[in-house]
Amino acid sequence: MAKQAKAVLKTETLEAVADRGYFNSPEILACHEAGITVTLPKPLTSGAKADGRFGKQDFAYLPEEDAYRCPAGERLPYRYTSEEDGKMLRRYWTTACQNCALKSQCTTGPERRIARWEHEHLLEAVQQRLDANPEAMRQRRETVEHPFGTMKARMGATHFLTKTLPKVATEMALSVLAYNLTRVMNIVGVKPLIVAIVA
Repeated sequence: MAKQAKAVLKTETLEAVADRGYFNSPEILACHEAGITVTLPKPLTSGAKADGRFGKQDFAYLPEEDAYRCPAGERLPYRYTSEEDGKMLRRYWTTACQNCALKSQCTTGPERRIARWEHEHLLEAVQQRLDANPEAMRQRRETVEHPFGTMKARMGATHFLTKTLPKVATEMALSVLAYNLTRVMNIVGVKPLIVAIVA
């Protein structure tokens, strides 16, 4: 979607802000390669954090050593690389977990393992942008969620009335047009809008 927006806007670079439902590592890589800077929160996919244990974000990556440091200060060295769902993942773990005082807060297995995607630095950059500008998500909600909520309410808040993609696209376009006309009338007024249309 961001690539299409970039093409329509005819710009070399683009900044896209999305919600966590759009978080997809290969798509983030594709956006990076297309000159699109994305900002979006990462969904919590690990049950560890939900269960009160340390999440991956609690482990510090040490790029100069290609290793991780755990919350207890132990080093998790690189072990091997494997392919999973088309992504090359580097695997890290330590055998020091067996005698660690924090093991119950970290893992239920014999040792805590960390997987790092070959382009993980891009995901870390996305998180750094979000941390540096938390207002981006608030602004996205205000500028994106409100129009969709208003349009859904006007449409009956359930579903489209037509079938097939061309008809649904037309129905959506009419809804967007009605929303935009309402916004213009509220911002500039009805008379200036009529003057602009006639001109």
